[in-house]
Amino acid sequence: MITKNKFYSLDALCAVIEEERVLGQRIVFTNGCFDILHVGHVRYLRQASSFGNVLVVAINSDVSVRRLKPGRPIIPETERAEMLSALEMVNYVTIFDADTPYETIKALKPHVLVKGGDWKIEDIIGSDLVDEVHSLTYINGMSTTAIINKILKIKDTLCS
Repeated sequence: MITKNKFYSLDALCAVIEEERVLGQRIVFTNGCFDILHVGHVRYLRQASSFGNVLVVAINSDVSVRRLKPGRPIIPETERAEMLSALEMVNYVTIFDADTPYETIKALKPHVLVKGGDWKIEDIIGSDLVDEVHSLTYINGMSTTAIINKILKIKDTLCS
């Protein structure tokens, strides 16, 4: 495995992933906002990495997150990328601006596509571009939205 730097632009990552493919590595792709990194994300990424040798995580850019989730992101894209890059099971990180990762998946050509359990296999974007698709077990109550709501509830209690 080639892992030196983990964070790449899409163009640069395409070249690195091609080198990994030549080495016979099985490429796993996942994506998301990963706004407030939490244990649900860590468990999900650990499980995703088990489907191959190289795990690529594509994160929505700040602009993309703002379009999809009003009032977000909480954490800027470069910091989200840095935190994900620090995780041992993550080999590569890239950022995309679109609302979906379809073009990113198309460019990287991974073998496996993985999403969280809140996604049905038939709804996973890019499933037509890969050999294998997995929707992982959903961990109830483990979401950035749940964390934000808990913080807001505590804030309301403290400010009352």
